Amino acid sequence: MRKKKERIILDNVLVEDYAAEGKSIARVNGKVIFVEKAVPGDVANVLLHKNKKDWAEGEALSFTQLSPQREQPFCSHFGTCGGCSWQMLPYHLQLQYKAKQVYDHLTRIAKIPLPTFEPIVGAHTTRGYRNKIEFTFSNKKYIPKSDFKQLPAEAIPADTIAGYGGFHAKGIFDKVVEIDTCYLQNEPSNAIRKAIVNFGREKGIPFYDARQHTGWLRNVMIRLTRTGQLMVNIVLAYDDPTLREALLQTIDQHFPEITTLLYTINPKWNDSIYDLTVNTYKGPGYILETLEDYQFKIGPKSFFQTNTEQAEKLYQYARKMAELTGNETVYDLYCGTGSIGIFVSKQAKKIVGVETIAEAIADAKENAALNNIKDAAFYAGDVVKICNDAFFDQNGKPDVIITDPPRAGMHEKLIEKLLEIAAPRIVYVSCNPATQARDLALLSEKYKVTKVQPIDMFPHTFHIENIVQLTLK
Repeated sequence: MRKKKERIILDNVLVEDYAAEGKSIARVNGKVIFVEKAVPGDVANVLLHKNKKDWAEGEALSFTQLSPQREQPFCSHFGTCGGCSWQMLPYHLQLQYKAKQVYDHLTRIAKIPLPTFEPIVGAHTTRGYRNKIEFTFSNKKYIPKSDFKQLPAEAIPADTIAGYGGFHAKGIFDKVVEIDTCYLQNEPSNAIRKAIVNFGREKGIPFYDARQHTGWLRNVMIRLTRTGQLMVNIVLAYDDPTLREALLQTIDQHFPEITTLLYTINPKWNDSIYDLTVNTYKGPGYILETLEDYQFKIGPKSFFQTNTEQAEKLYQYARKMAELTGNETVYDLYCGTGSIGIFVSKQAKKIVGVETIAEAIADAKENAALNNIKDAAFYAGDVVKICNDAFFDQNGKPDVIITDPPRAGMHEKLIEKLLEIAAPRIVYVSCNPATQARDLALLSEKYKVTKVQPIDMFPHTFHIENIVQLTLK
């Protein structure tokens, strides 16, 4: 029989500083404790999840004293919904801790000479900043333990009596937090979600059950651009032409501002739609977004930075670090839909983009044509496999390499190839300073870091973007 794990709670722990990835740090009898759901200055009772010799991890169960740094969260779903986990911190402190996260990772992991870091670039808009949001529909509603305990037995709702729209509760795949108002995207985002929920409830339509894989209403994705164009893609578990037509007609009538209304039939056991057909009910099937005077065509499967205002700043700083004169061949690795390469194209001689996802490369080619960019070539395939000697011979040796890899960072074989190619300058854009720091250590064989620029893309979360300029020694 498995031995029951001992439950260890540390009382009255003073949280001293911020660590990383949303965790704060405390010290108890010389041992370092990483604490979730707490901020520096809190005095908390901490439940340990991991307890090693020199360190431990846990979460704040309750507080005996709240930090004077805290402020009142603006969202009624704070603490229950998994997003916006830093609402209790004033924005200037969020920026301070994010900048510290970048500094700590680059100094402790990379362990290489570094320049003075540039001040972090914050967001002017800290609410309604997302251009894309996805809501989930479910027949099961998540009720926090504290609320559940207060419910009388007769008031506990049966899971199957209604449907709900919102976000998955953190760590729970088959229940959603029913959202009243989400502040991540501007209206009519909340109104559209509620209209779909009301339609389902009024018609008695089954909402999706992620455990049993039954029900009809699954998800909705909403994209809203600064140009005023609005895309809505409603995802259904199976096709019922009569119900589908009624739902789409209802949404179209209630929200005439929708410029592209889509639907997708997803019978799979996961929510990804990249291998599915997206059907157009109304509009051209895409929307247009702008960054400076560049236009970008965005389809339902397109990747585009979710904070348009900050993406523009991110690309401006990346372009500045590229130090282009108009004579350079620029390689845009992990290029997605080509947005960074296109953004720097006027200052470059030639752009070469590489991306794994074929649909993204198709978008990149369309976007290059949309912006009348002639000297640009985009290739679909694994960046590590494509970037070989023949590829560089075919497209020309790079003068500047811009790389924007996923959170896992760059593959070691790609780093070896970059060291071999030895372009005069590399601009490394990262959404994960920890893996970026690891890669900088490997690149330090031939490169020195000459600029570091943190940029906040996601206010009220602990995520941070960072741009590093590397110059050939």
